Amino acid sequence: MSYTSATLLDVQLALALLLAAAYAFRRYRRYKASKGLPFPPGPPGNLLTGNILEVSQYEAPSAFTRYQRQYGDVMMFRGLGSRVLVLNSLQAINDLLDKRASNYSHRPISISGGELIGFGESMLLLPYGAEWRAHRKLAHVALNPTQVKEYQVLQEDIAAWLAKGLLETPEDFVDVVRISAGRLIIAVTYGIPASPTQTEASSERFAEAAKKAVIPGYYLCDFLPFLKHAPSWVPFQRELQEGRQIWYEFLTRPFEHVKSEMATGGVLPSLMRNLLSSPPKDVPDFERRLMLVGGVMFGAGSETIYATILALIMAMALNPDKQRLAQAEIDAVIGDDRLPTVEDRPNLPYVNAVIKETMRWQPVNPLGVGRRSAEDDFYNGYYIPKDTIVVPNTWCVSTVAYAPNAKYDPNTFIPERFLDNTQTIVDPTAYAFGYGRRACPGRYMGENSVFIFAATILASFRISRLDGEELVQRFSQHLVRYAVAEPYKCSIVSRSAAKAKLIELRAADSKA
Repeated sequence: MSYTSATLLDVQLALALLLAAAYAFRRYRRYKASKGLPFPPGPPGNLLTGNILEVSQYEAPSAFTRYQRQYGDVMMFRGLGSRVLVLNSLQAINDLLDKRASNYSHRPISISGGELIGFGESMLLLPYGAEWRAHRKLAHVALNPTQVKEYQVLQEDIAAWLAKGLLETPEDFVDVVRISAGRLIIAVTYGIPASPTQTEASSERFAEAAKKAVIPGYYLCDFLPFLKHAPSWVPFQRELQEGRQIWYEFLTRPFEHVKSEMATGGVLPSLMRNLLSSPPKDVPDFERRLMLVGGVMFGAGSETIYATILALIMAMALNPDKQRLAQAEIDAVIGDDRLPTVEDRPNLPYVNAVIKETMRWQPVNPLGVGRRSAEDDFYNGYYIPKDTIVVPNTWCVSTVAYAPNAKYDPNTFIPERFLDNTQTIVDPTAYAFGYGRRACPGRYMGENSVFIFAATILASFRISRLDGEELVQRFSQHLVRYAVAEPYKCSIVSRSAAKAKLIELRAADSKA
């Protein structure tokens, strides 16, 4: 053997030993950190990417729910240097996100949404800490139960406007609901009434950018961070840079409008006006933080209402018997001479049950917004490393938590399950607005808004399938789940000429 060949062999042997030593050291460190416990189980993967890409598959919430039967309430996806822990039961979700909140209240480190678009400065993706608490404090001041009562008449005004839109163009109900939801939230948040300014601020482009960028794995750069340095002409870079500009305009335009109107004395009541007029003490950098809080409140609130009401309309078209029961209750309690108000909510238990069943049947946020473990942890005999992305599978909760019994099938729309005192039933409002310390601070506003939209629609219209046409149940696959992936059609007609007249009169009275 020549000297050159022997030297090359020695180098190869040294490299092999070095790699083996590095691998052994890494295994030792993991064994020491994990105390010998395994990762949670999960479906098989491949040598190159593991099973991590399954996180972004079509209908992922349903797939994770199927996996629950095989892998249990906690399962893990690994690959490309990342780990995603999926929680498939309310017990596991509460054990980690609530009882161990100090470790599981951080958001995933998001390259796409957090860094490239800029959501990382907002309450949505801020890490758990002092800055997040400052934002949260502002949101609580604006959205506490006492404060939201101030906006009940405004909510009722816009519900009347929604009914008028459905009366005039029922075939465009998807657009009517979308515009109404946006109109409600921007009026409450910024005091902007129906106007070109409101239309300009209610950006659909922002919603489209946001609902992609906060899903773990939607953009590959979240698993391979070096891709954030890709050239600006790469498609995902172009899309995210456009999203950054949209986000900036979404934040600044309505906020500056409020300040400008306050200076001239022409601003309407709103959450932003109230906080700008009487800012809380001990909140430095107040205006920047308030602007960011307002943007999150507007974006998250309008999308949730929109998706919930679209699902409810579909449910009523598919379940006319439940619709008739809700309408009978409204007629008995309210009568024929007015539309529902928010104050009627405690007196309409069946309508409330219909809303809860809609939230359970089609949860609008089926995988929540991911969390991140701040430190290594152990749960049910499994090792959860630091910086693991944690995903609460609300879709699984909404089915498995309502396991079939002699009365109620979880796959069937049955509002009565929430009125049966002989059953132990999980209330969807316990999970529909999020979990633990990062649960949505706008819950009270959201519940009132969904109620008044739903009750007004049920009081005013008869919803049914179109004769001879199948009602397609297909939903979008983003953070918020919409019944518009393949737009469905249904018939929406006034229940009577008297109801139509009542809608016209109430909408004419609206000041929104």
